[in-house]
Amino acid sequence: MAETVLDRFLRYVRIDTQSREGADTYPSTEKQKDLSRLLVQELAALGLTDAAMDEWGVVMATLPSNLSPEETEKVPVIGLLGHVDTSPEVSGKDVRPVVHRNHPGGDLVLPGDSSQVIREADNPGLRDHVGGDIVTSDGTTLLGADDKAGIAEILTALEYLIRHPEIRHGTLRVGFTPDEETGRGTEHFDVRKFGADFAYTVDGGAMGEIENETFNAASAVFTVRGVNVHPGYAKGKLVNAVRIATDLVRELQDDPAPETTEKREGYLHPYVIEGGVEQTTIRVLIRDFEQSGMEEKAGRLRTIRDRVAARHPAARIGLEIQESYKNMKVRLDEDPRVVEYALDAVRRAGIEPVLQIIRGGTDGAKLCFMGLLTPNIFAGGLNFHSRTEWIPVAAMEKAVETLVHLVQIWTEKGLGE
Repeated sequence: MAETVLDRFLRYVRIDTQSREGADTYPSTEKQKDLSRLLVQELAALGLTDAAMDEWGVVMATLPSNLSPEETEKVPVIGLLGHVDTSPEVSGKDVRPVVHRNHPGGDLVLPGDSSQVIREADNPGLRDHVGGDIVTSDGTTLLGADDKAGIAEILTALEYLIRHPEIRHGTLRVGFTPDEETGRGTEHFDVRKFGADFAYTVDGGAMGEIENETFNAASAVFTVRGVNVHPGYAKGKLVNAVRIATDLVRELQDDPAPETTEKREGYLHPYVIEGGVEQTTIRVLIRDFEQSGMEEKAGRLRTIRDRVAARHPAARIGLEIQESYKNMKVRLDEDPRVVEYALDAVRRAGIEPVLQIIRGGTDGAKLCFMGLLTPNIFAGGLNFHSRTEWIPVAAMEKAVETLVHLVQIWTEKGLGE
């Protein structure tokens, strides 16, 4: 009996795969490989005999074409990709998924922490799933639909294709990466070894969305070095890095922030402060859809660094800025088919597709600049990276349908049907 996409998803979210910012290892947490190893076993059990995980925790496998050799040559190799890690910002340990059957409408109060409420007023999409089943965590952790829903959908689509050999398809490659959430998902991804002509990450949001544009993204780290002495004898000697760090953050109070921006607006987002009197670091995300906006925001951080340094000459303030990924639309526009066929697949699944921007990023953004055009297909979840994350079961089922149709479309177009 075939396993449902929900069955797979409920198994995967119970495995703690939280990644960690700032780690000097890859993957950033060894526990991510727990799910990767399981996926190798499950892919092999489905008949993808070359399924393997490399030393970096990257999983790759092949579903061979069921076309004739001559036909196979005409159909591009398509890759389907997901990531095993969950956000470093909210615990992914001991996830207890809750299936809310036959949702009656209204708010969802999460049973493990009644202060965590998915309010219909803030989540109007709930109204579209009255009478359907919705999955959440119990409110004490995130759920992990980002991207364990995508992984479950890929595996379920593969199983469907295997069980339905009458559905003609070319060669499919499957890949699962660690550390997407830390911006390092493709750091050890071998595009040449993967061997796909085009690919899709199944890592998007609401049902029906195809994402073809991301932020440009960079991360900045302020490092404030002070002087620590006994506070009882500190006058004229102590230089408090914590106070200086708060001065840096205060300078950002009128700049665009995630909580004040939407749509195509960029932002500066200080999101981690750690340290003590002697040394304190501040991590800041830089996001903008335009490269000129990125340069402006980087310049703004340098100005802040210089201004605060002038006020605190006894301290040393460093600033490092590192690019994370670029807006993938520049590359995707080079071959419109890769997005057009995804939109057609959504339509065939009975949904009106929505071409969407990503106020974030995916592995696909980097892969586009590594030579593999990779837009993002919806996985169905909402409120990612939070304890109020939720996903309709119907959205996962439609994602599976979309993937099956997508494979068929590439076959039909390749054979001129």
